[in-house]
This record gives sequence, structure tokens and C-alpha cells, in this order.
Amino acid sequence: MSGIIVAIDGPSGSGKSSTSKALAARASWSYLDTGALYRAATFIALRENVEEPWEIISAIKKTPISFTTDPKDPRVFCGDIDISTEIRSARVTDNVSRIATFPELRAYLVDMQRNIIEEAKGGIVVEGRDIGTVVAPEANLKVFLYADLQARALRREAELSDDVETEAVAASLKNRDQMDSTRKSSPLRPASDALELDSTLMDLEEVVDLVWDWLKRRNLLGLPTVAVIGRPNVGKSTLVNRMIGRREAIVEDTPGVTRDRVKYEAEWNGRRFLLIDTGGWELAPEGISEKITSGSEAAIREADLVLFVVDAQVGALDEDSSLVELLRRSGKKIILAANKVDGQAEESDAHALWNLGLGEPRFVSALHGRGAGDLMDYLVRELPEIGSEKADDGFRRVALIGRPNVGKSSLLNILAGESRVIVDDMAGTTRDPVDELIEIGDQTWRFIDTAGIRRRAHQDSGTDYYASLRTALALDRAEVAVVVLDASIPLTEQDIRVVTMVEEAGRALVIVMNKWDLVDEDRQNQLDKELERQLERYPWAQRVNVSAKTGWHRDRLAPALRTAIHSWEKRVPTSKLNAFLGALIGATPPPVRSGKQPKIRFATQAAVCPPKFVVFASEWVEPSYRRFIERRIREEFGFPGTPVEVVVKVKERE
Repeated sequence: MSGIIVAIDGPSGSGKSSTSKALAARASWSYLDTGALYRAATFIALRENVEEPWEIISAIKKTPISFTTDPKDPRVFCGDIDISTEIRSARVTDNVSRIATFPELRAYLVDMQRNIIEEAKGGIVVEGRDIGTVVAPEANLKVFLYADLQARALRREAELSDDVETEAVAASLKNRDQMDSTRKSSPLRPASDALELDSTLMDLEEVVDLVWDWLKRRNLLGLPTVAVIGRPNVGKSTLVNRMIGRREAIVEDTPGVTRDRVKYEAEWNGRRFLLIDTGGWELAPEGISEKITSGSEAAIREADLVLFVVDAQVGALDEDSSLVELLRRSGKKIILAANKVDGQAEESDAHALWNLGLGEPRFVSALHGRGAGDLMDYLVRELPEIGSEKADDGFRRVALIGRPNVGKSSLLNILAGESRVIVDDMAGTTRDPVDELIEIGDQTWRFIDTAGIRRRAHQDSGTDYYASLRTALALDRAEVAVVVLDASIPLTEQDIRVVTMVEEAGRALVIVMNKWDLVDEDRQNQLDKELERQLERYPWAQRVNVSAKTGWHRDRLAPALRTAIHSWEKRVPTSKLNAFLGALIGATPPPVRSGKQPKIRFATQAAVCPPKFVVFASEWVEPSYRRFIERRIREEFGFPGTPVEVVVKVKERE
């Protein structure tokens, strides 16, 4: 697999083409419409008046089908003839499902599709009706896009080159669905690890934004990289520490402390990016300075943006001017940071840096923080949306957490089918988070086994304290948390605290009741009462009973994980949400407070991962009514396995 592959499946007219082209254009990736490939084959079969699969393949070989994969202007050619318009005719549309059912032809075209995918550089968005299941089962992100028949008919009607009535298009789509449903590998069936998205009441922008958010959540887009460049001792490492919000880069008054290129991950206003702290660049380096300077120049080549740091108290030296020439030749976007501007006096002197010809100098004091926020605001505005840094592997991230000795490591080993991590009866065997790629339920997951969270982690010392900190970081990295509880003994305060941590972190949740082989009927009855009493706030959590020792019911974990993550990433269309809310308020209006009846104006889903809904009202609304709205949203739209937040905002009168 050469780059990132996004597979978008779904029935005809669900919006796959528009969504895929918009995504590919936004990411500067290639685009492949596999449906156009089948349409082109159908066009050739109709033109040559051939019916047998071998005849169609022979005709294709005589006039080969080729594509341009530019999402802004995708075209299909038959030999040297552009047939992009002809393949959208009603005649081709009516016959494509029939032609596409020939197994020999499908195998031939699938090989062609895979070759195109393999040749794509950087990334490719591939759309069709069996991409995630047949053509690219290894795709980094799989989306199954669907809509009701009427919406699909209207969209397909707009695409057709002929003047056809909506009813006729709907009938054609319905007939095609029926034919597809009879196939052994039906394209109307999503891949087991696909994210399903109903686009009926969503516009194109909403669909694209949601899929884009899924890509970002999986770190599939690549982070922008910023190289911090400058002469020795201008304060680069101090500025890096200020930007990442922690003291990691070594700082001393002695020039040349930083020698290697060091990468740090930073975040500002929701934008994540990488910072490269470099050694000081010198015009005529000698000895080890040659390697340091060479490393700085390599960082410039690697970066998407260069932050050029100058000591404003010293001013621009000859070396700075030479470095400016090097930066200009690189062709990279450059931000000039005038450091050590601690007050108005230094600010006046720093204006002389305009003479470097790099535009407005951004004044900052890395040591005291003056101007740091303004610099970061400007920097993230200038960052590209996708960076050159290699994206993640896209495996879903699962954190195994719980008290010590509840069987987390045993569960990991039984899922892996082999001993991956140390298991011992002594509590606290695991201290460092351990990443393991494990395949369960026909899908590969990245599991993070963690140390147990003790009663008062903040009072621990040494290894236990740091193990607890690393567990919190593992939870922050994860998308879904598997909280492992010991079903054979009563629930404890620590168990409840672990579940609360997951909710507060906003992660999807699966509760695993381990050691079920030790649970008899009396203990089951007692456990049901404990769960009802102590976990009453979490009725939405997915629950799986397992025995890590015997492997009993381990196959039930993957479906629970998929359900939880699907809910965590789910978005409700604004129109559907407000239609539901209007009916809800009409039947059960909010309670009167101080003689005033609050009016619910409208609502929107402000975020996913986890879902967050914002309800705008004319007056303050009772917390009990907010919880009522949350409960009814869950009943109507279903969010099993994820926390859901409902926020009520008072909208000021105009």
C-alpha cells in the first residue's frame, strides 16, 4: 500500500462521487470512481454489441479504458476518446448492473482498480459499491454512505446527461438495488469495520466535514511540520518550550546546547502540528557545528513552514542575512519571530528587522511569554491543512484500563492468542503502557495495556505514581476505553472512578466483566444490583462478560468496540435533530421558571468524538430538562457506548 486509502461505498446515488471528489481535492489526493470503470465497460459492450464477458474484455483490450485521477477534473477515456459524458447516459445506467454481474469481467476490472490505487502517490479516495470489501479491504478508512431512495434519485437525475424524470430514475435505482441484493458479495452490505453515514438530510459540506473529522481523529492526514531555525543562542529552545507548553527542550545560556533535531508535538486552538527544534545555524561551521548546521538545513527541507528566530536585542547580523538567502531558496513559507522583545523599548528596536525582507516581524519574549499567544494564533492560520509528516497507520486505538490485577494483561494475551505481556498474580506487574496490534473480529486494533489505577494515585511515589500518569496519557491517546472489572468480587470505589475517568476524557466505553468463570448464580444476582446502583449514570455503556482465563465470549468484544466507536463518531443531521426536538417540545414543553416559559429556539450538533449537542433557548432551562433531552436523544438516535453532552445556551434577544 503506497499511501493513505479512503474507501467510500454505498448504493447508487448516495452522494459517493461528490463526497469523494471534494475529499480528494481538499487533501490534494488522487480520486478514482470505480463506478465509472463499470460504466465504461458497459459503454463498450453496448457500442460493440457484445454480451459475453470474454467478448467485453477483448473489446476493452482493443480500446483500453484509462482515467485521469485529478479530483477537480476526473475523466474517463476509451482509447483516445473522452467518454466522461457518454457513460452517464440513461442507456448505460440501465445496463450497468447487468454487465457488472459477470464474475470474469469483475475480476478483470478489480485488477485494474488495484493497479491504479497502487500507483497513487500520497493518498487516494476510491469510491464505488464494493471497495472496502473487495477492491481495497486494507483501506485506512472505510465509509458506507447511504440515503433514502427519493434523495438518491434526485442526486442521480442531476448527474445524468439525458433529460429523465425523477420517477424513472428512482425505478432504475430500485431495480439496481434488487439486482445487487441477490449477489453473493452484495455491494449493499458494508464492510464490518466501515463507518456508516446516512446522507439523506445532510448537504455535501456536512458530509465532507464529518468524514474529514474522522480522518483527523485517526491521524490519517499527516501533521504540518514547523522548523524552528536561527543562529545559536537566539532562544529557539526556550520558544519551543513555550509553544509546546512544557519544559522539554534543554535550555542553557551557553550557545550550542541543542545539537540534534528534536521533534515535539504541539497543539494550539485545536490545531495539532509538529515542531522541530534545531541547533544553531552557522555561516562557516567547523567540527561538530558542521553536522548541527547540516541538521538545521535538513529540517528546513522537511518542514511545511519555517519559524525564523532572531535575537531582537542583538539585531540582524551577517549570518542572519545569509540564512535569509538560504530560506528564500527553499521556497518554504517563513514567519519571522523577533525574540527577547520584553517591553516597548525592545519593540521599537525590533522594527529594524523589517530590513530582512521577510515581512512583518512577530514580536515575542520566549522567556516571559509576551506575545507568544499572538505568534501562535498567526502560525496556525498559516499552517497547511495537511502536512508532509507521515500519517498514522489508522488502526483504532483501544486503552485497557482498570484496577490492578483485574486481568487486563490476561485479556490482552487471550485476544492475541499468545503471551504478549507479563501476567502474574502479584498486582501491579504492568507499569508501562504496552502497544500491541491484535486482530479480532476481522479487524486489526491497536491495544494499549496499562498499569492498574490505584486508590489514591496522586499520593503514590516512584513507579506507581508515574505508571498512573502514563495510564492517563494512554487514555488520552485512545479512542475507546475497555474498562476491565473483576466480576467475581464486589465493585469498588476505584472501579467507579475508572469509569468516571473515561466519561470525563470523552472516550467511547466498553465495560468488560472479567473472571466470569468464577461467577455463580448468587453472584450474578448480586452483581446486577451493584451495577444498577453504582453505575446508574452509565446505562449507555456497552457491556461484555468474558473469561480471560478460558477465552469464553472473547469474540463478543469486537462488535461492542465497533458499536461504541460508531456511536462516538456519529453525527445527527441538523434538520432531523430539529424536527425531533420540535415534536419533543410540543409534547413536553420545558418547565416554567419564575413565571416564564423558556422557548427552545433550535439545536445543533456542535461536535463528534464524543457527540455534543447545543440547544439554544430564550431563558435558563432546568438541568432536569436538559437530562430529559439527552435521554430522549439517545432513545431516538441511539448512542450506545459513548458519552453524550447536551449544553443549553441562552440566546440573547435581538
